[in-house]
Amino acid sequence: MDKPETVLDLLQSGEPDAPALGGERRDSMTFAGLRALCRETAASLAAHGIGRGDRVAIVLPNGPETATAFVAMAGCATTAPLNPAYRAEEFRFYLSDLRANALIIERDMESPARQAAADLSVPIIELSAKSGGPAGAFTLSGDAGAADPDTTAPEPDDIALILHTSGTTSRPKIVPLTQRNICASALNIAQTLELAPADRCLNIMPLFHIHGLIGAVLSSLGAGASVWCAPGFNALRFFAWMAQAAPTWYSAVPTMHQAILSRAGRNRDAIDTAALRLIRSSSSSLPPQVMAALEETFGCPVIESYGMTEAAHQMASNPLPPAARKAGTVGIAAGPEISVLDGANRPVPPATVGEVCIRGANVTAGYEANPEANAEAFAGGWFHTGDLGLLDADGYLTIAGRIKEIINRGGEKISPREVDEVLLDHPAVAQAVTFALPHDKLGEEIAAAIVPAGGEGVDERALRDFAARRLADFKVPRRIVVVDEIPKGATGKVQRIGLHEKLAGYL
Repeated sequence: MDKPETVLDLLQSGEPDAPALGGERRDSMTFAGLRALCRETAASLAAHGIGRGDRVAIVLPNGPETATAFVAMAGCATTAPLNPAYRAEEFRFYLSDLRANALIIERDMESPARQAAADLSVPIIELSAKSGGPAGAFTLSGDAGAADPDTTAPEPDDIALILHTSGTTSRPKIVPLTQRNICASALNIAQTLELAPADRCLNIMPLFHIHGLIGAVLSSLGAGASVWCAPGFNALRFFAWMAQAAPTWYSAVPTMHQAILSRAGRNRDAIDTAALRLIRSSSSSLPPQVMAALEETFGCPVIESYGMTEAAHQMASNPLPPAARKAGTVGIAAGPEISVLDGANRPVPPATVGEVCIRGANVTAGYEANPEANAEAFAGGWFHTGDLGLLDADGYLTIAGRIKEIINRGGEKISPREVDEVLLDHPAVAQAVTFALPHDKLGEEIAAAIVPAGGEGVDERALRDFAARRLADFKVPRRIVVVDEIPKGATGKVQRIGLHEKLAGYL
């Protein structure tokens, strides 16, 4: 049988009565139930004027309904999950940039997304968890649409998922991922982890992020396995969830792993009872010390992987035993082809640093409506990740740094320019430059250098409060330094990378 290239085909992997999806204090939804939910959702969305090719923005709290909403809606339309923590201005930007045809939001959920949708005349469809139903069961309600939607099933080249990625010198870019892209990535992950129907993933990753959507949910379903969806991440509740879900694996970012380790000592019984086959880490560099501590604590291999949105998540991964796991590397190519290239798009010798580039069925064909970014990112027939890396003689990839200036705060990618523009809107700010500050747990924290307007100075707390009204919490600078002049390079340009060293006397 050919590999499935659409979400609906991918869901045929599971046996009808096998569990597909679970959640807190709920019966599991079977694969037969999930396939039925996909049919019901397609019919319900069609009644609201939404069909193949239409774009639905999804604003839901983490949990099983968010997972099933993504899967079911990707089976009949184009999904665009958004972070529920966004502020009104952010929702207005993303709903407009996406050209959303509808907003899917939890019934009775208070969110600035509602007003943003109303301002943009985007129809609102409310999602309600089905009382007494299995985990993930839901119904939709809202005003019936007037359009005559296309109700044919999506094809492999139809866009299934849209996410934004941030750049330091431009507005956030739209990453369209086709049905083929996300199915290829899900199957790559399932193969790397040797997932089987008996496996169950405990998902603690946010479901507006490629890691949770593909790395946990779709990879499991594509293997005929199940996923148990927690309501977000909470280190205090992790071990109780583990006891309830009885997972064989979980995937997380390094900061989550560190938080889990900090509470492992008082949860020895839960750890001893658990039967984890593996632990996966991705989205940010995993310190080798954390990897070793996880393996010692849980008694199973830790598999570090390398992913990004443009690749529908996984690009490289350390393999399972008995193959070697190399701490400090992100493993070997695990789906797409990987090459390390020089500035002329030529492969560099082994153990030589260059730009990490990829190509394959899981890689987006290009950013939407952004020819300039595409010309740069897809030069020479490869997608250029913007990361520096090197391949050793065994083909294991080590990430040496980032070319781009995106701040990676514990796996959350933040555009410094976006933060700059908010800070510069404050009347007391004349100049603002946001930059990365090294952090022992998060990898990087957000800092900003400010040149005041006039002679009255800047109240740091007031400025942070101002930013918090416009930005999600994880984008708000944790440190703000007031300077007379922001350091510049020889050409007069501000250089964000290394700015924390130049401002060390202020930090």
